[in-house]
Amino acid sequence: MSDNNLTKSVTVKVSVIGMTGNVLLTVFKFIAGIIAHSGAMISDAVHSASDVFSGLIVIIGVRFSTKESDYDHPYGHERFECVAALILAIVLALTGAFIGIEALGKIISGAYRELEIKGIIAIIAAVTSIIVKEAMFWYTAINAKKIDSSSLKAEAWHHRSDALSSVGALIGICGAKLGLPILEPIASIIICLFILKVSFDIFKDAIDRMVDHSCDKELERQINSKASSVDGVISVDLLRTRVFGNKVYVDIEIGADGSIPLSEAHKIAHNVHNTVERDFPQVKHIMVHVNPSETQESARD
Repeated sequence: MSDNNLTKSVTVKVSVIGMTGNVLLTVFKFIAGIIAHSGAMISDAVHSASDVFSGLIVIIGVRFSTKESDYDHPYGHERFECVAALILAIVLALTGAFIGIEALGKIISGAYRELEIKGIIAIIAAVTSIIVKEAMFWYTAINAKKIDSSSLKAEAWHHRSDALSSVGALIGICGAKLGLPILEPIASIIICLFILKVSFDIFKDAIDRMVDHSCDKELERQINSKASSVDGVISVDLLRTRVFGNKVYVDIEIGADGSIPLSEAHKIAHNVHNTVERDFPQVKHIMVHVNPSETQESARD
């Protein structure tokens, strides 16, 4: 299976599972909120419903990003996934802001004092949501790392934001039963700040992938070492990388014996090209330029 087909297959599978889980949780939490007269749980149900929309964005983004190169997009469509990640980061930030503003409003107006919870079904719903959404976070995050998907990573944090929202609801419900309902809006404000920080990190990562940011130094070091190990390569004179969606483009200048035939120099460059692209799946293309080695020139002089 090609990298693009693997990415599409994993993303669709993970997103569909996540969307199904969100629909079931939405219905469960909404019913529990009505039975228990819990506004916090009903708000949490709305949050879960919004995550269904996030799953659709991920599927659409990856569907476009995995399209093969064409005449108008000779370098491929990987940056469409960055666009999806940006949208998800904004949605995540808005979700966090909504939680924070709503909590701040409750504190200022004193509305939290009116919180009255009947029965334990709301507590059961909150605990269930936390467990299920945290499990969905890890499942999605592991697969996002597997295929290096920024949009799937953002989707994973949407699951965790929902789990954190349920933590706030649980604190509020327990606080109301203990006579301390103000705990719910206080917890929600802390959760809001955490979600905003995560959304900023996702947004920054997506921007870096869209503006030809270099890849991490460790990957550059590994590519340099691998290219240097190819027979005929005397030195690596220049190495530049740029991130393009979830792929990396590499430009490298190698030094080779200046007295060898052009065909031999071409063979060395070809071996460097094939070796790097074979051993580093995230490298979509490497451009190799051959320089006559200064060491060899000095030896002849």
